[in-house]
Order: sequence, then structure tokens, then C-alpha cells
Amino acid sequence: MRLLPRLNRRRVIAGSVVALVLVGLVGWAVVPSPATYRTEEQRITVRTGPGDATEVTLDTTLYLPKKSGRKPAILLAHGFGGTKQSVRSDAQDFADLGYAVLTWTAQGFGRSTGEIHLDSPDWEVKDAQRLLDWLAARPDIQTDAAGDPRVAAVGGSYGGALALLLAAQDRRVDAIVPMITWNDLSRAFLPESTGKDPAGGVFKKQWAGLFFGSGSADPITDALTGGGAAAPQRTPTGDAQCGRFARDVCEAYLDIATTGKAGEAALALLRRSSPAPVLDRIKAPTLLIQGQVDTLFPLSEGDANARGIAAAGTPVRVAWFTGGHDGGKGPQSEVDRLRFLTAQWLDHYVKGNGKAPENSFTYSRVSGLNAQGRGLVTAASSLDAYPGLAGTSTASIALTGGPQDIANPPNGNPAAISSLPIASVASLLGSGVSAEIPGQHADYTSAPLPATLDVAGAPVVRIRAASPTGEAVLFVKLYDVPAKGAASIPDGLIAPVRLTGLPKTIADAQPVTVTLPAVVHRFEAGSRVRITVASADSAYASPPDPVVYQVAVDGAVSLPDVAGTPLANPNVIWRYVLAALVALILVGLVAAVLVARARARRIERRIDPDHADTPLVVRGLRKTYGDFVAVAKVDFTVQRGQVVGLLGPNGAGKTTSLRVLMGLTRPSEGEILVFGHQLLPGAPVLSRVGALVEGPGFLPHLTGLQNLHLYWAATGRPAQDAHFDEAFEIAGLGTAVNRRVKTYSHGMRQRLAIAQAMLGLPELLVLDEPTDGLDPPQIAEMRKVLRRYATGGRAVLVSSHLLAEVEQTCTDVVVMHKGEVVAAGKVDDIVGDSPTVQLDVSDVDAAGKVLEELAGIRSVAWSGGNGLVVDIDGTPRSEVVAALVRAGVGIDRVTPRRRLEDAFLSLVGGDTKASGERS
Repeated sequence: MRLLPRLNRRRVIAGSVVALVLVGLVGWAVVPSPATYRTEEQRITVRTGPGDATEVTLDTTLYLPKKSGRKPAILLAHGFGGTKQSVRSDAQDFADLGYAVLTWTAQGFGRSTGEIHLDSPDWEVKDAQRLLDWLAARPDIQTDAAGDPRVAAVGGSYGGALALLLAAQDRRVDAIVPMITWNDLSRAFLPESTGKDPAGGVFKKQWAGLFFGSGSADPITDALTGGGAAAPQRTPTGDAQCGRFARDVCEAYLDIATTGKAGEAALALLRRSSPAPVLDRIKAPTLLIQGQVDTLFPLSEGDANARGIAAAGTPVRVAWFTGGHDGGKGPQSEVDRLRFLTAQWLDHYVKGNGKAPENSFTYSRVSGLNAQGRGLVTAASSLDAYPGLAGTSTASIALTGGPQDIANPPNGNPAAISSLPIASVASLLGSGVSAEIPGQHADYTSAPLPATLDVAGAPVVRIRAASPTGEAVLFVKLYDVPAKGAASIPDGLIAPVRLTGLPKTIADAQPVTVTLPAVVHRFEAGSRVRITVASADSAYASPPDPVVYQVAVDGAVSLPDVAGTPLANPNVIWRYVLAALVALILVGLVAAVLVARARARRIERRIDPDHADTPLVVRGLRKTYGDFVAVAKVDFTVQRGQVVGLLGPNGAGKTTSLRVLMGLTRPSEGEILVFGHQLLPGAPVLSRVGALVEGPGFLPHLTGLQNLHLYWAATGRPAQDAHFDEAFEIAGLGTAVNRRVKTYSHGMRQRLAIAQAMLGLPELLVLDEPTDGLDPPQIAEMRKVLRRYATGGRAVLVSSHLLAEVEQTCTDVVVMHKGEVVAAGKVDDIVGDSPTVQLDVSDVDAAGKVLEELAGIRSVAWSGGNGLVVDIDGTPRSEVVAALVRAGVGIDRVTPRRRLEDAFLSLVGGDTKASGERS
């Protein structure tokens, strides 16, 4: 055997080593490792309430690391409306890090008994204290002293407030991590953006109603729980109005919801369930995590908690992230960053490992989408000192506009839609809703910005108002108005204002300073800043009487920013991943990328001149997974001007073929040519292809237009090449592009996904089930969309299981069965001649008698009205018509009855099941 040259031999050895390392690491990553913990299900009964006079049973689970020895503990609380199952995955992560984790279902929820008291110190907080007692008595829990476990309290939303209140009430807590939670519950539900007492705030009726509804009946959605919750089961209490709410909580809600204002009793109850009065008692080091996309508990709530705790000399770290009650957990990069910050905080202050964490403040900006255009990418920054909501610098942006009249509608109806909570509610809205109501808002706009402007903090503006009643409820909003496209409110956050003692004319009005909700947002150069003052908003209660206000904005809006340091390594990689292994992976990946690029360049240079103008040629395509054959042999061509339907029963190989076509996976054999270029993952020719293959993915708190601009920016292609207007017109989105995606119906999301695939007007459009979930009118409209798109020399390949729609939409069809193409050609050619005909006649009974006596007719069936379906079984249609005419029966129409469905079933032999193949 001839030996390899020395250079090649070294390359082979080096490549083999890298490959073996990569294979080992991949196996280590994907093969499930045995659980490092065990669980104990417990029903723990505690005495709680004033004087410990009430007995409550709590449904708990303890996650206990298998490694022997005493373990530090974490009390992990769930969000409102959830159960212990809501935080199961987080509990598993903490257990893997060596903590004993106790989760429980708060009283009034799930299988726990008791009533909902809104984190009352006498009830839910005392329950948590009894759980601390239970942990301290266990021999496998680390303790600082008798009855004092080494423990942290962690939780989000409802669970976050519990962590704060528990630390204030019980010094045994060693560290806390409250997330997306409140400082003052009265201010959260009755916000007042002029800094006045929250008793005069504006009632946040939508969020309050969701909370009350989820506690008094079945839960609405786990968006309220902090994520991942299975719906807890409710036990009826016999009180149809209050459900499992305690009577005093129920009466407080009913009073506020009826009047729109809070009485002294209701305020006292809400403040009793708030950390605000007891922050000076918290001595446990605190990591505060607050969401930037949160209309329920905005950044100002976390800011108040941070300032109050730090004033007592307690270590505090603040982290803002691009999620929240409206924005969810944020992208995976944010999830990883927050996990690391949490683990680092607890390791130091609970386990005693490592030095105290640095960077007292971290935050993130949205920087674009990932390479697939589906995942959000964020850029994190940090500061050594928390700057608060005022930022470290301020830009004053001049506004134009004078006094304007705005009308308050009766009972706030109609109202602007700008601050609705969570997507589950917003998705119920119809498709014609506008953000602002004409006549009910005043706009004050800046000149185009000469350069990019970053905002990180709470904008401030001064307004004046006059009212014939002496009072007004207003909603002040910050808008980003791009040079091209729809205006939007960053994260949907607005400032409600209740003003009293107002003059009747604007000339006599005194300026009032309004602090808007803090945001992290980038205004691009050329955009305008706009302040809008509106009279009604659907998320809030408004005065019942119609009245006309006069409003004005004084001069300018102040926009703060933070001089943060970008985190080159934002601490998102778990510390137990060895740096050496990471380095080896990177080396292997770089080598693989270089080889792939070199191969791609070689192949890219080879162009088949015979198909340089053909959108798609598939030749000998085969895809296997081990011994499993997903696609056996596929050949077909898509020409310009064609709408080609890809059909086949489940498991025929359609989706696998499309995945190969889009470069998402490599074929085992064969080739795909796109305009003569051989297709490879990442091939430049893919820029001429638009696709919707694995379902749409959009950011719910952004408008449709913002999602599309963000997607296009991630491609790195010039903005003028996007052809937004043409894509919108073809997709038929209309004004819906200016609404936030969380208000879209399923059909509108599909159409937005089609518009995204059409950006840049690609010459080949590939769609997998584009009519999935659409109703008949939407399907009919989508049919028009696809036909319009195929004009002008473009082509469409569409996979669908709706045979009638394919027949009416497509010019050509490719039928697959068991991984092979069994027919391809024009739809009319595939349908072929009809064995049956539809007859519309003047006399159904007379026609039926004539046809039953006619030789060669196999069957006659009434199809409704004056119609008959006749199986002529080869009998010439002319003979059938002549027989009816001789009998004096009038014939209005004779049409073939065979459909694409008939042809399809004959081609696949009636087999519409998967038969084991992948789709």
C-alpha cells in the first residue's frame, strides 16, 4: 500500500483527532446523564394566619442532590396562578448545582388548601417561614445554627415578592433573587406618573381583571406564572364571586374595579402585601432581576426595591433583561445570562464560594436576529454602580406642536390600544383595531434625529392640561417614528396620569412633570421622537363622562442613557464547562467552516448553463438516516411563472425534501440546482429564495413591520433591496403591519410569515403548508396571493395537504409517495378524463328515470338542487346528452366530476397514512 505524503498524513491525523474530540463532546452533550438528584413529594401542614390559628396543607416537592452530606437549600416560589410544577425545570437546574430545592404550591392554588391573600405577611409569608422550620429539622440540610437552615429564597412575580417579604420578616434567609416583581402593589395597579399618592392613580383594569379571574376561576395562562406552568386545578369554594380569594382581597378588588379608585381599606391591604414598607429590614444580599418588556411590573418597581434595600447597606445587584410579563423569558442568550448571574450570586452568598460578584448593574439591548432570522440576539452591558432610572447622561429632544383639544369618550370606549397585557388576551382582538383613536390624542414630534440615539432609563416630559370638570385622566406615550415604516411605542409602555384642580383654559394651566416608564431602546438616525397625549387606553379605567380636554407639551422630552461597558464575555457560559474543551470545539468548528467554505466556493463556481434561468431542478434526491430511508428518489423541475404543488400522504417525504431544498440538511445522494447553482447550506444563491418551512417565529411585543425590518436587518442586505411595500401589497396585510404581532390572529401571523418570505421579492418562493390554520375566506385570499406572486417571472413551490386548494391554486403538481415521485405535470394532465359527470337538468326525476334505463350507466345520484352525479363508466357523454334531449329534459350544464383528490388517491392507492416514513 502506498503511504500518504507526509503533509497529507499530518493533516489526516490532526483532522482525526479533532473529529474524535468533537464526536466525544457531542455525545457528552446529547446523551442524557443520570439524574443527580432525587425527589420527595410531601403534603406539609402548617399553622398560619393571625395568631397561627389556621391550618393549611401545602403541596410540596423537595429536590435533593444524591451526593451525601448536608446541602444548602433554596426555597423556590412560583408565580401567580401557577403551582410547584411551574418551576420544576428551574428546581432541577438548581439541584444539579448541588442545592436542595423545596418547591411548593402556594395556598389557594393547585392542590394546596387555604385562600389567596396576595403574599400577606400573616399568611403566605408565614407559610414560607414554616417551610424554613421544616428544612432546618432535616438532617440532610446545611444549617447555620439550630433551627436556621442555610437557605436562599428565589421566585418570579408573585414568588419574587414573597422572597422579598420573607427576607424582611425572617433573618434566617441568607440571599434572595426576586424576579419581575413589585415594590408597591397599590402603585402597580393604580400607577400615577406624576409621583403623587397612588390612591389617586389610574386603575390598571386589564391586568387586575386577569389576576382576579385566574384566582377566582380557572387560570388564564401560564404567562402570569413566570413560565412553564401546567394549569392548576381549582377546588370550588361555593363563593361564585370570590372563588379562592380571601374575602378582604375580593372586596378590595370589587371596590376598586367598581369605582376606579382605591379606598383606605383597599390601599392598606395592598401595601401590607408590598415590600415597599419593609425594605429597610432586608439584610439578605439581593439580586434583583427586572424585565424591560413588562406592562405589569415595569423597571420602576425593581428600581424602587433596589434603592430601598441598598439604603440599608445590604448588597444589591440589578439586572434588566429583554423579557418580562409581556416579553416572556427573552431569547436564550438572556436566559443563560440570568442563570449565570443567579448561580454566581447564590454560590457566593449561600455556598460561600468565590469573591463577591462585580458589576452591580447589567442590561441588554436588542441587536438583531440570528442567522436563521428566527431568534432574537441581544447585547449585554454592565456598570460598576447602578445608575437608577435617570441614567448616566441625558439628551433633550425638542418637540413641536401647540395646545390641542382631545375628547374623552364615555366610559373610555372607544379607547387606544397600546398597553394590553400578555399575548393570550391581545390575540382575541380583531384585525381592524387602530393604536390611536382620531380626535382622542395630541401629537408632539421632533425633527429627524441626526444620529442614532440610545435610551436606557425613564424619559421625562412636562405637560399642561385644562378641563371643564377640573379633572382629567391622560395617557402619555413615547413613540419611535422611523423614517420609513410605522410608529411604535417601545415595549408598549405608557404613563397614566390623573390630574385634579385643573383650570378651564390651557392658558391658565401649570406644567406638570410626567415620568414615563423606563425603556431600553435605540432610535435610529433619521427617526423622529414623538410624545402622544391620549384621553383613553383599553388597559386602564377612564372617567365615565364625555368631556373635551385641552393639552400641551412644554418644549422637549428628556431621554436618559447609560454609559455601560459591553460585555465581551457576558458570563453566559456555565462555569463547569472546561475552557480547554471549548477551545477544542472552536478549533474544530473553524476548521470545518474553512473546509466547507472552500468546498462551497468550488461548487458555487460550477454552474449548469442549461439551467441558469431555471428556478429549481431536483435530480436523484435521496435522504437517509442510518438504515431509514426518508426520501428514496425525487426528480422534478420548477419553471418561472409556475405555482407547483408538492403533494403526498403523511410520511411521503415532502417536508424532508423541503428541508434539503432550503439547505437545512444535506442530501445523501443527488443534487439540487437553484438557477443552475448546486445548493449547499449557506450558499449565496439562497438569497434568491424566500421560504416558510418550519412555521413563523415573531416577537409578539413588536409590530409586524418592526419584525420584518428586524429580520431584514439581520440579513445584512441593503434596506432598499427589501421591497417592503411590494411584499405587503402581495401578502394583503394592509394596516395590520402597524399592529403588534401579539394582537394577530393565526391567519394574520401566517400572512406576515408569507410577507417575510417575500422580502427582497425572491425569484423562488418555497412554502410549507401556508394555509395551515386559516379559515375559508383566508384560504381564498392566500390563493390569490400565491397566484399574484408567480407573475413577472417568479415561481412558487408549495407543499399542502388541502388538495382542493392545490387544484385551484397551482399550475403544476408533483405527487410523492413513499419517498418517490409517482406523478408530475400540469394539474389538468394529472386530473385526466372524468369517469363521472355533473348534470344540471330541468327535471331531476325525469332525468333519473332516463339515465337508469340507459345502457352503460353505472350509477345515478342526486347532488342537491337540480344536480345529478352520473357514473358514465366510459359511455360517451354525447350519448347521455342525446338521450335526455330526446326525453324532453332540459340540460343547463355538463361538467366533469373527477377532481385532483380522485387522481391523488388513485396514484397513492388510497394510502394516506405515514407507513413509517418521515415527512
